[in-house]
Amino acid sequence: MNTAIIIGVGPENGLGAVLCKRFASLGLHVFVAGRTQSKLDAIVSIIEANGGKATAHVTDCTDESQTQNLFDAACETGIVDVAIYNAGNNTPGRIIEMESDYFIDAWKICCFGGFLFGREALRRMQPNKKGTVLFTGASASMRGRAEYGAFNSSKAALRILAQAMAKEAGPEGIHVGHVVVDGLINGDRVKERFPDFVKTLGEEGMINIESIVDAYEFLYKQPKTGWTFEVDLRTALENW
Repeated sequence: MNTAIIIGVGPENGLGAVLCKRFASLGLHVFVAGRTQSKLDAIVSIIEANGGKATAHVTDCTDESQTQNLFDAACETGIVDVAIYNAGNNTPGRIIEMESDYFIDAWKICCFGGFLFGREALRRMQPNKKGTVLFTGASASMRGRAEYGAFNSSKAALRILAQAMAKEAGPEGIHVGHVVVDGLINGDRVKERFPDFVKTLGEEGMINIESIVDAYEFLYKQPKTGWTFEVDLRTALENW
């Protein structure tokens, strides 16, 4: 059985979890990766209850050995067919007031972790000349914004890293893509953290998770003769 590795999995109604459920429904054995065992186990249970196959794997995306262990475990189960890097939290703050450690942590999670994950994916896929590596981007990937300097710079760096990776790996038969999520995702995390803002936006002001996941599936299924590097998604109401 081919495997999928998805890192950055949190609540059940979050992008990482919905990606796991979607790719399990496509017949892949999904390695559900993130920092919290209980959250990973919950997603694995849902997938298995629906007849799919999944394995929880606690992984710190900024730790080289843990990332390598994640890919080793997936390779023991089958060929890694798709790897999705969905890790990265929003890190607001004014640059003039920002501690250096805070900036470094943002870069480590968004960009350095993406490098480790992407490199290990390419190393596993290159012998078979086949596979898909996808990275989750954000509004910050495309433009700077006041009071978001750490997040802007780290997400923009991840986008350019993914682009360089796509150009290196394409001739080897490996499809690398980047998905820009330009706006708030209608999921558990934003509803818990910003309930008043969610109420103001309404359902039409937030991006539907399933629609985002459709974009990942679209990239995954593209033939070599028609690859897309980047897809961007937003609501009809988003000011961009």
